Amino acid sequence: MKKTWTIVIAIVILLSILIIPVVSSYNNLVTLEQNVNIAESNIDTQLQRRSDLIPNLVNTVKGYASQEKDIFTDIANARSKLAGATNVSEQANADGELSNALSRLLVVVERYPDLKSNQNFQDLSVQLEGTENRIAIARQDYNTAATAYNTKRKSFPTNIVASIFGFQEKSLYKASEGAQDVPSVDFSS
Repeated sequence: MKKTWTIVIAIVILLSILIIPVVSSYNNLVTLEQNVNIAESNIDTQLQRRSDLIPNLVNTVKGYASQEKDIFTDIANARSKLAGATNVSEQANADGELSNALSRLLVVVERYPDLKSNQNFQDLSVQLEGTENRIAIARQDYNTAATAYNTKRKSFPTNIVASIFGFQEKSLYKASEGAQDVPSVDFSS
């Protein structure tokens, strides 16, 4: 009887030694994955904030620069692409297009000095600038969370738990093509 209890206790200890690290690794991966999801959601929130501000900014500029229709069309198209983006990569590309269109809009603004002194335009510009900063921070936070998750997911022995339970690698938020190029601003036209 004493031998039976010894075997049972040994089995329980052995199972505990095996199960506790698996449960711990699983819970850690779940927590890190949720951090990535929250960070991605924060990017979406800031992109939505910018998307909500842009029509007000565009309408203010339209009153002064009605002949600049192409820029307004490009902004509307880029906003639509951003709204329809289904993953981080599509979001980054649409965000890049929107940023390019907005930079062209700012060139238009330079052509209309009265517009720059308009209080509504100034307020919207400050809000948009603040939003752009928030978006940049949200992207950094997402990449930090995704890197922590991916590192843990690839580390031994967590990589075994990750493969068993189907934890997938998270892609990093990357700038769109051409974003590293310095934009040219031409006031001559």
